[in-house]
Amino acid sequence: MKINEGTKVSTDLKTILGIVAGVALGVFAYTELTGRLVSLETSRELMQADLLKASDQKPVDQEQLMLLEDLYKSVEKIEIRIEDMMHNKVNIQFLQKNQEKILSDIEAIKDKVRANGGHK
Repeated sequence: MKINEGTKVSTDLKTILGIVAGVALGVFAYTELTGRLVSLETSRELMQADLLKASDQKPVDQEQLMLLEDLYKSVEKIEIRIEDMMHNKVNIQFLQKNQEKILSDIEAIKDKVRANGGHK
């Protein structure tokens, strides 16, 4: 069988309408998918642009970070000083106990000296 310009093909109208409807449906589905992909890509690009814009540090943010860093250093110094003061309190209490013991020992020695007829 040879197919050329003059070859006649016969088919019913139902088949032709089915082919046209199938092609139309394929074109419609393709345009819908393409439109959806373009919409998603656009929203993704906009979101990335917003994220980049939001991640830029403004002078106010930089100033706040510097203030936080300074506060952190100040708190560290205060903590060290408080620890030193706690050690000082222990040492002061120890020295007060020793002083009380020394005073009582001195009083005992004075009493002995007085008892022996020493100092008048």
